Amino acid sequence: MNLAGFRRSLADEVPPRGHPPPLVALWYGGKGNWDKAHRIVQDENGSDAAWVHAWLHRVEGDPSNARYWYGHAGKPEPANTTDAEWAEIATALLESKA
Repeated sequence: MNLAGFRRSLADEVPPRGHPPPLVALWYGGKGNWDKAHRIVQDENGSDAAWVHAWLHRVEGDPSNARYWYGHAGKPEPANTTDAEWAEIATALLESKA
């Protein structure tokens, strides 16, 4: 699946099958379901989960918590919009899954 297909899947009721938890959390975040996305990603380990976790706290408007998670992800704090970062994360996670 590519970014365009992942973005189109946001119109569905459930996320596409077979994606790892960080990508599923990002999908729910893309649908505006912050709580569900956060519940999924907060129990995950690894840099992908930390990156999604950071993005979620950025969306929430909690920059200090986001900064903490960007550090765990090994990612710099972005200067782009949260929408642009969503696409960046989705693209990276989809490519790493392929």
